[in-house]
Amino acid sequence: MILSSFRWRVAPATAVDAACRALAAERGISARLLGLLAARGVSTADELARFLAPAEEGLHDPRLLPDAEAALRRVAEARARDERVLVYGDFDADGLTGLSILTLALRSLGMDVEPYVPERLSDGHGLSLRAIDHADATGRTLILTADCGTSSAAEIDLARSRGIDVLVTDHHHAATWPAGAVAVVNPARDDSRYPERALTGAGVAWKVAHLLVGELDAVAGSAAPESGAAAELLRLPDSVRELADLALIGTVADVAPIVGENRSIALLGLEQLRAGARPGLAALLERAGVARDRLDLDDIGYAIAPRLNAAGRVGEAGRAARLLLASDPAEAVELASEIEAANLERREITKRALAEAVHALGLAPAPGGTATRAATETAVAPDGTAPAADLPAAGLPAALLVRGEWPVGIIGLIAGRLAEDYGRPAVVATALDAEGGALRASCRSGGAVNLAEALIACDDLLIRHGGHRNAAGFDIDPDRWPEFAARFLEIAAAEARPPGPAELTVDLVLPADSVDYALIREVGLLAPTGQGNPAPIVAVTGLTVTRVRSANGGHTQLVLRRSRDVLDAVAFRRPDLAAMLHEGDRIDVVARPGSRWFGGIESIQLEVIDVSAEGAQAAVSAQPVDGGRA
Repeated sequence: MILSSFRWRVAPATAVDAACRALAAERGISARLLGLLAARGVSTADELARFLAPAEEGLHDPRLLPDAEAALRRVAEARARDERVLVYGDFDADGLTGLSILTLALRSLGMDVEPYVPERLSDGHGLSLRAIDHADATGRTLILTADCGTSSAAEIDLARSRGIDVLVTDHHHAATWPAGAVAVVNPARDDSRYPERALTGAGVAWKVAHLLVGELDAVAGSAAPESGAAAELLRLPDSVRELADLALIGTVADVAPIVGENRSIALLGLEQLRAGARPGLAALLERAGVARDRLDLDDIGYAIAPRLNAAGRVGEAGRAARLLLASDPAEAVELASEIEAANLERREITKRALAEAVHALGLAPAPGGTATRAATETAVAPDGTAPAADLPAAGLPAALLVRGEWPVGIIGLIAGRLAEDYGRPAVVATALDAEGGALRASCRSGGAVNLAEALIACDDLLIRHGGHRNAAGFDIDPDRWPEFAARFLEIAAAEARPPGPAELTVDLVLPADSVDYALIREVGLLAPTGQGNPAPIVAVTGLTVTRVRSANGGHTQLVLRRSRDVLDAVAFRRPDLAAMLHEGDRIDVVARPGSRWFGGIESIQLEVIDVSAEGAQAAVSAQPVDGGRA
């Protein structure tokens, strides 16, 4: 029997004004593509013009950032006085790229800069006491943070008492702001008037680099605009444009919405990477097997960011910063090899730990154990994941909370997989040391709970906490864990979605024969796609299964026949489909249409998200045959 994992819903058509339609016709944009754009918030002529404009025109003036003037003034003083500077970045991909951006920007201004990458266990999240001690011992009188610092008021006050100023660049939300900092450049501040509030840590660092280099380096970059409103904006120096590749990686790694200014950052960053990656990224792309000329945001999210994160999850995070800052290709190749080895080790450790966590939650048998029939229904897949189609939707709590003896560096990965697979918030904790000290926990929302607000509501139980809506972390005394778990479950239950299959929104409904290269080209015009600007999801009707087989990694490969030929398809992390589908089955699928290249030949490929028996999903079967929306 063919069972769908989701209830399909066709997105309603979004109204588009006449001026927008006229501009679309002028630019050669089809009604179908205009409908897809409208569903993503582009429904007026001005919005369409901004979407189609060159990337640089989508950037905002960095002088609008909170505390921009104070930040500029303090860095100018440090430069004039030949002060020694420490740049402190978080140990994830967003923090590492933000640290690299600020380090390279300040060095381009001739300043003495040392990057400092914290270690998960000895430093933890936020500005650390060890870093302040190091700055004090080495005579560094100014610390710039990247992707952290907003929640480090006590540490900033300590640094200030030692004659060290702290300039925070960050994007995390917090209940209060550190008053002791010389500047807190964070667009998430309640008093911020900066137009883009969804920048990541690396995005904020890049805008600060734009501010500092644009104002302080009189000979940096291209000429300023000649006239008009654009002439009032601070020019984008060439040396800052070249740092957009790093800002892109942090933006994708932290799952920021790829709209507004973040879309401009993504376009500029892809342009830099495709034109010629810096030595460290070139070596990393080579090890990951990514072709630079066809690189997209998926390559960043699934190949580059995980490798940078792996350096800190397994071993020393500083290796990733040295890779990003490397100017010597030979050094870059050596560091990329070390990081590749760490990534392979991280995969194996995560696979075992995830299986243990699923068992600890009572959702699967012990790894290596004999499964009962009930346990088999939630058994882990070959790669250690819980198959989405086999999840026990009824009976699960509103959130999944689990403690175990796992490396601190992978608990975020475990939480992410649990949240994704079970469709609810997940909190995974582990002891920081063997003596029974504090627990460190990572949280992922699964799209259901604002984690930053949830942890603020639990502040009295926590030693420290930080993060944002979809990902956060905290430290807690083990004795407070039961009380925290109870309160967090109450918060999650209050925001839980209704029971039953999750809803999957479909952009277009098309008969199988309408999936052609024209569709692929139109979909490509929405790029770069990602969070907030997702790749279109299409319901493709009237397909016949001609081949189905399991693939490595818990995936299923399909060959699907339509009237005149066949389409290749792959369903990532859906091993259940290999057993559910059989040759000759008539099905409809929900998929992301795309293409692949093999031997210099392009072919259409569907990335299948869900399947149903032909006509079984009422929302799709009720649509017009041609699937028109716009």
